[in-house]
Amino acid sequence: MQGLNIYLFFEKGSFFLTIYYIFLNMGIEKAILVGIATPKVKIQKAQEHLQELQRLAETAGAMVAEVFLQKVQAYNPATLIGEGKIEEVRVALQNHEASMVIFDEDLSGSQVRNLEKRLPDIKVLDRTGLILDIFAKHARTAESRLMVEVAQMQYMMPRLTRAWVHLSRQVVGGSPGIGTRGPGETQLETDRRLVRKRIQELKDKLKKIERDRASQSKRRENVFHVGVVGYTNAGKSTLTNRLTNAGVLVEDKLFATLDSTTRKFHIAEGQDIILSDTVGFIRKLPHHLVETFKSTLGVAAHADCILEIVDACAPDYKDHIDVTRNVLDELLSSSILHLLVFNKTDAIDDERKREIAEGYPQAIQISALENTGMEQLKSRLMEELERWKAHRARKTIEEQELTNAVFSQNP
Repeated sequence: MQGLNIYLFFEKGSFFLTIYYIFLNMGIEKAILVGIATPKVKIQKAQEHLQELQRLAETAGAMVAEVFLQKVQAYNPATLIGEGKIEEVRVALQNHEASMVIFDEDLSGSQVRNLEKRLPDIKVLDRTGLILDIFAKHARTAESRLMVEVAQMQYMMPRLTRAWVHLSRQVVGGSPGIGTRGPGETQLETDRRLVRKRIQELKDKLKKIERDRASQSKRRENVFHVGVVGYTNAGKSTLTNRLTNAGVLVEDKLFATLDSTTRKFHIAEGQDIILSDTVGFIRKLPHHLVETFKSTLGVAAHADCILEIVDACAPDYKDHIDVTRNVLDELLSSSILHLLVFNKTDAIDDERKREIAEGYPQAIQISALENTGMEQLKSRLMEELERWKAHRARKTIEEQELTNAVFSQNP
């Protein structure tokens, strides 16, 4: 599992933040998980969140040794949990020879430091730090690595300490070193200046990628474009592979794929559409992470139709739908067509199938793995393709009539 030690190093006049792998005993790190139930977050919901946190930890490469859930009226501002629970966690860490504790809530920089004082030589992570670790592990393309680096730096900004390497002779992007930035500035303030500068540089690169994607989308205006979105591990990549033979990585893990994949799908004789798979969503994802990954999700923003994929066998699938739609509301126009698709129906019983059919009568039930329900899905896509073509034809006629009217008034 990747640790969160920070190192800055020189390369052609700029610096990069990297997250190094830390392996203990040449094997998997053992972790203790801690969740919190509050008056707003009931115990059952907190338990579901902890189950997801366990899957995240396992995806990152950790072995969960024990799980704690504390019910509180309010968070402890110094340590998030009470002193008694910290002592229980300390004993469990010792008994299991675990090296890490992961909290299901975001921790402030001061809370991390206070917990590290009470739990010496133990790595303290929160949910966001864990997700970033997985993102860093799974980033493959230049675009996703840029997004991960921005997210890492934004996450670490409030957590900077004097442990940073001294950068007084650093030159970033050809600008003067920190020795010229004026007297009275502390090293920590200077480090933050450099990180903010690097974040802006990376965001500028991501904006260029977004502009390039918009240009690509414009060139594809004559092809029906479908964006595949949904909660992480809902089976988006399996579906994309089934329809297009794209060869996208498929694993039973959260965030197994981080990069968008766009492929042509031959839906019928002489009929092609473009299918784009995107990074999955997850609950309790900080807003700055959503903002950072808008570049990848922008593939969906340029689509003519959205396939919203739901894991039918997830006990909390309704929450998954809510999370997905909340994120999509930030990114997409309400006019974009949505098709709701419940995947993995081969793993559910008849009662769940009836529940889905009654609650979501317009939804399509499929199993991308077992290739069931795919003909119904293709049929719906063909219907929407024909509607899209008819709309484009009407639009072309209207534009031509407008042009003719202009010329007739100005002979």
